[in-house]
Amino acid sequence: MTTTPDTDVPQVVFACVRNGGRSVISRVLAEHYAQGRVRALSAGTQPGEHIHAEVAEVLEKLGLDTSQETPKHLTRETVAASAMAITLGCGEECPYVPGVRYVDWPVADPGGQDEDTVRAIIADLDGRVRTMLVELVPDLELPPSVLG
Repeated sequence: MTTTPDTDVPQVVFACVRNGGRSVISRVLAEHYAQGRVRALSAGTQPGEHIHAEVAEVLEKLGLDTSQETPKHLTRETVAASAMAITLGCGEECPYVPGVRYVDWPVADPGGQDEDTVRAIIADLDGRVRTMLVELVPDLELPPSVLG
């Protein structure tokens, strides 16, 4: 398993196209639940100007801070430094690096959606992130879901 330099903390990168919705939700949830045991990054193949306002609004209502989230460009180096790359709609544009475990999560794009739809997408990603963290760090004691 690849770990970040000078630590035994595995790194996961969540990748989508604009880096404004699915990958941000996944990163914020992973950082929240991992409690420092996993480093989570998010990036996009064609990053937008900012994260989707409707995503930030719902995450904030769930008690998750998005104030520091800005779209970033997905690089081969970011993927290479990761134990796992979770793809969320970037398809073949995501750089492939041998030795990195890739998992594709077919999740709807929350951009431009109403609050109920965004909440449903967050609930889907919440379950996926929690399962992934337990697989990556088997002795991790997950805090309760932010969804209640």
